[in-house]
Amino acid sequence: MRYGARTLVALALACSAAGAVCAPRTWPEAVMGRLAQINATRTVHVGYRDNAIPFSYLGPDAKPVGYSIDLCLAIVATIAADLGLPSLGVEYVRVTAQDRIERVRSGAVDLECGSTTATAQRRRDIAFSPVIFVTGTRLAVPRASTIRGVADVTGRTVAVVGGTTNEAAMRELDRLRGLAVTFVVAGDYREALALLDQGKAVALAADEVLLRGLLVETGRRGEFRLVGEMLSFEPYGLAYPRDDPALADVVERTLRDLAATREILWVYDRWFVRPLPSGGSMELPMSIELRRSLELIGLPPD
Repeated sequence: MRYGARTLVALALACSAAGAVCAPRTWPEAVMGRLAQINATRTVHVGYRDNAIPFSYLGPDAKPVGYSIDLCLAIVATIAADLGLPSLGVEYVRVTAQDRIERVRSGAVDLECGSTTATAQRRRDIAFSPVIFVTGTRLAVPRASTIRGVADVTGRTVAVVGGTTNEAAMRELDRLRGLAVTFVVAGDYREALALLDQGKAVALAADEVLLRGLLVETGRRGEFRLVGEMLSFEPYGLAYPRDDPALADVVERTLRDLAATREILWVYDRWFVRPLPSGGSMELPMSIELRRSLELIGLPPD
């Protein structure tokens, strides 16, 4: 199915129309047999994050929005077309960094639309779409901090968000380099940032793009700096249950179509170049790494 990228925006803004269910839920019953179940219920369960800015978060109207959400709504539109339906309902299910893998694995959500890194370990439990973003772990520190890189946190306290690849990367780096870091584990990025504010950590280790998004959305970009080298490689994908060839085909086909028609560039610009719903802007043009990844699935070269 071919559709304009602006259709995705319309779907996101009008998710309560045409029978869609938009009120966020916390943990619905698991569903089995993805497309058959979707056909029977006329509903797709979409996992969202509440503060993975600008991929998946609650916008000014307290409804899930973001780059990953738009891509997932495109997949929902493809499913509806494949099933011969005019539309499908979308039931948003909140997931966290700690429980997102299990909720996908168990079938509690049909699509996890956040900022999840596709790793070999995670692929043992769930499936991933083609790459939708590329980033890496960096350190955020207060503007007045003298920390310039990871060596400067030796023997000090660093905040991480539990259940993330950043936490795993930092713990491994600490082991390999003998940094003797003390880690404080937060439940989410806002909580981790608060640890810096309270002086309970000297740095926050997280994906660079999520740090930028958090600081833009909270209007605090001038209060913190991102320092040092990239400490990990984080290719994001949309996640969905393993061993479901029909669902895998829909996911891949949708992203390939968005790439081939260049519509994915419009969706990207909406969230990373243009102003966000709150008014701030990421000011983050597409990286060479992401463009090359999208070219592999059909994006025409410049």
